[in-house]
Amino acid sequence: MINSETIRKLRQLDLGELVAALELQEADMETRHLTFDDRFQIATDYLYQEKYNHRIKGIIHRAKLRIKEADLRSIQYEHRDINREMLQELGTCNFVKHHMNVIFQGFTGSGKTYLSCALAKEACKLEIRTRYIRLPDLLIERDEASFKEQGVAKLLNKYSNYGLLVLDEWLLDDLLDEDLKFIFELIERRHDTHSTIYCTQFRKADWHQRLGGGIHADAIMDRIVHKAFWYDTGKMNMREFNAQTE
Repeated sequence: MINSETIRKLRQLDLGELVAALELQEADMETRHLTFDDRFQIATDYLYQEKYNHRIKGIIHRAKLRIKEADLRSIQYEHRDINREMLQELGTCNFVKHHMNVIFQGFTGSGKTYLSCALAKEACKLEIRTRYIRLPDLLIERDEASFKEQGVAKLLNKYSNYGLLVLDEWLLDDLLDEDLKFIFELIERRHDTHSTIYCTQFRKADWHQRLGGGIHADAIMDRIVHKAFWYDTGKMNMREFNAQTE
């Protein structure tokens, strides 16, 4: 049994998980008879897993996911015309490694936000810095930042550096010229270096007009659509479906 002074030192070194691992071993009669090397390996594995879990919990918390319980393992496939194989492939997050984008397009309530949060959580588990935000909220942050010295530049730098950025309600509202310039600058900085998930009700054919139909529309689309996985979330309203099945 480790003495209280050793426990104190381990906790001071932020190794409380190691203390817990050793206490578990002391409580398990079978473990107590293992060799030192075996016990040390078990304790190390326990410490690593606990540290990892704590780290991932922090990454997920900072991602500010709108649907915190979203999980790929809980996706409802029955009665939905969605591509299961493609979604499972996206869940590996290889698209992030290759700086590809993902576009969830579908009707209101079809699960775009849930799917994006589920993918974002998988990225968090791989320790990829991730952030979820609605485009209207991002533009509000831009407006507030404009009153501070170098505020917009700092905001662009912040959102440019996430390994994975989820932009929900993409193109939902009409955009002003200043909005388009800001969006272009953000997308330009992320292009070919990071990945973005877009959640939208609008088909690709509608994007150009929603983006103002000018040169900014051309430039923004050019940087998004040619390196993107398009995923149709279908027409079923999942909120209505889940309400009926409860």
